[in-house]
Amino acid sequence: MPDRLRSSITSAVPADTAEKAEQQELFPPRLLVVDDEPQILESLRVLLELSGYQVSCALDGHAALGLLERERFDLLLLDLNMPGLSGQQVLNILRRREIDSSVVILSGETTFAQATCAFRQGAADFLAKPCPPETLLAAIAAALARRRRKQDYFVIQKRLQGSEELHRFIVNSAPDLFFMLDGEGRFSFVNDRVESLLGCRVDDLLGRHFTEIVYEKDRDRAHYGFNLIHHPGTRSTKRMELRLRMHNGDDLRYVEVRAIATELSPMGTYTAEGGVPQGPTATYGVARDIGDRKQSEALLRYHRYHDVLTSLPNRTLFNDRMDIALGQAKRAGGKLALMSLDLDRFKKINDTLGHFAGDELLQAVAMRLKRCLREGDTLARIGGDEFVLLLPGIVRAEDASVIAQKILGIGAQPFYHQNQELRLTFSIGIALYPDHGESKETLLRHADLAMYRVKETGRNGFRLYAADMQQDCSQFLDIELGLPRAICHDELRLHYQPQVDMARGRVVGLEALVRWAHPQRGLLPPAEFIPVAEETKLIRDLGDWVLRRACRDAVTLREKGFRALKIAVNVSPQQFETEDFDQNVLATLHCHGLDPRVLEIEITENSIMRDMNKSMANLTALAHAGITIAVDDFGTGYSSLGYLHSLPLHTLKLDRCFVQNITQAGERNTIIAAVLAMARGLEIDFVAEGVETQEQHDYLLNAGCPIGQGYHYCRPLELEKLLPFLAGQPT
Repeated sequence: MPDRLRSSITSAVPADTAEKAEQQELFPPRLLVVDDEPQILESLRVLLELSGYQVSCALDGHAALGLLERERFDLLLLDLNMPGLSGQQVLNILRRREIDSSVVILSGETTFAQATCAFRQGAADFLAKPCPPETLLAAIAAALARRRRKQDYFVIQKRLQGSEELHRFIVNSAPDLFFMLDGEGRFSFVNDRVESLLGCRVDDLLGRHFTEIVYEKDRDRAHYGFNLIHHPGTRSTKRMELRLRMHNGDDLRYVEVRAIATELSPMGTYTAEGGVPQGPTATYGVARDIGDRKQSEALLRYHRYHDVLTSLPNRTLFNDRMDIALGQAKRAGGKLALMSLDLDRFKKINDTLGHFAGDELLQAVAMRLKRCLREGDTLARIGGDEFVLLLPGIVRAEDASVIAQKILGIGAQPFYHQNQELRLTFSIGIALYPDHGESKETLLRHADLAMYRVKETGRNGFRLYAADMQQDCSQFLDIELGLPRAICHDELRLHYQPQVDMARGRVVGLEALVRWAHPQRGLLPPAEFIPVAEETKLIRDLGDWVLRRACRDAVTLREKGFRALKIAVNVSPQQFETEDFDQNVLATLHCHGLDPRVLEIEITENSIMRDMNKSMANLTALAHAGITIAVDDFGTGYSSLGYLHSLPLHTLKLDRCFVQNITQAGERNTIIAAVLAMARGLEIDFVAEGVETQEQHDYLLNAGCPIGQGYHYCRPLELEKLLPFLAGQPT
């Protein structure tokens, strides 16, 4: 900025305003926290001071107003529901007295009416208790930033008012292109932005027609838009997107133009009020560079149909091209091939070298695969190390075999990561249209079956689909068809894993775990049949059986004198989402004459968050009856922790993956410590799953974990073996 201009700006600033601006740079923002709950007030004070703010506190509205009259605060963190003087009343007084402080509401009152009223009274933001610290700090930072911008804007306005030179400085320094067209569409004014936007000088445009800088394909639209502004009976403003030619004649700029009709008068131009000007007309407009936005939109469109890592088509684009290729093949009576490609043992590379190295290798693999393709083929990445390849227009199966051989040849050439030689091989399954199926789904399934047959027979090869491969699905069907029989003919077994008071070594609860005594295959763990049950919707019947058997065993435990033991039963998402889930649980307890407090329902975070309204209804009904609710596999979900406050939860079960990371008792595990602290603060019970070593037990005990579960204490036992184990436990 020129010194002369700087001097004129500075002279327009009041001394006290300049001093305030300097003080804001030298001192951190001052915050006033108002809440009638001392514990919350202290927690907020500590959090905000650790974040670098100067903090004062008030326990009610009267105390807050007293501080505001004596001191200046940049922001007020205000609770609404307070005795004496409510938060809404404090807002009213602030507005009447014109106290210059930003206000962020942090309240347990979260109704729409409360929020609307607070915003009308000038609140900058409205947060509901409990609020995650990062959300609170972000809201405060945003409110303070808006306040600073407002103050800066005030200072700038003071500096620039009343000076024609300063107004011209504003126009020429604006990020947008301001222009004026005369009645014939020639430029009569442009600001200096034209130099950086189009690469030409102001004098280069003055007197030239606007169409000279508009891209040829957009000129008709530009003519129509500018003519429409001056057309009688239409709106006097118009917005349009145009491409403008750069001064070099080769590059284009995307701009959004907003134009308005103006009237020419002896004293200059002015905007016509209430419609189209009556005298000689001109056009005033603003052109904003939207190149970044256009680039972002193009990037979004690209990522919608492409894999981010490899830049290959994703599943969505592949499905579209597959549909087109199938339609063309059906009309022409031709063939196409579909390949399912899977990298062999790629998981070991990820586990050994890390996912970053794995990503680099996937990118290198994608580049080599593309060299094997013909024009018109489509290679897509649909999973971690899974690719699919569409080969339209083949004549015979041998054509696909040639491509498969080229792909296998990739493995003969080593890959390198940090000077380390790696060799990758493929398992490839091939399905042909129409020989092996006529639909996209059938071809994909048959190509996968062929690929899995290659993996079963040694990997690093390819195979065409054959009808006998369908027999490999027999095991899946055996489980699908056998599960109903197992439920009806008492082939299922419940094993119970004790939950142990880590300090006293006493069993305080049991988790019910289902097994299948298969007539031919022996005792099957849940991993072999639960996924099939979930996929085939049999999980609901299976879950009902587990609940009934657990209640029956609870009666036996009660008769043997173990009345205090609580049995935890896992509930699948499908079972939890049934309309009468809560009623079925309560009816089962009533049928066995059990106190509801003997039962604990375990459900995962993701199951709870799938339908919060239904979760709230079911869990509230169960908790009201006395059943406790446990969040299973806690820490592995992707949901907001806000549900811990909003739902009636009693127990958090830390997922075993966190416990397995404990290798020695003295090491520090911040995740476990943080979750334990959160559970204590929320007054929720805590169970650590997967405790398998003495070191894990010692660490968790020293960290304050009350209950542990795992092989370190006892393996899951059937009831007849569990009873002697319980009888030998300390009382």
